[in-house]
Amino acid sequence: MPALALVSAALVVVLEQLVEWHYGPMGIAGLLLLTIGLKAKSPAVSSVGAVVLALLVTGPAL
Repeated sequence: MPALALVSAALVVVLEQLVEWHYGPMGIAGLLLLTIGLKAKSPAVSSVGAVVLALLVTGPAL
């Protein structure tokens, strides 16, 4: 079980670094809002985070 937790934590760190590298601070803000909304079971906060991430992914490339 500890190995699964370690792999899960490593995956989260890699995902956060990838989002920050590719989408910048707004990507981190969107991911943070989405995560906080899911943990707090708040549909409004998680929806805002999902919308921010969706806009970043579908927006024009800079």
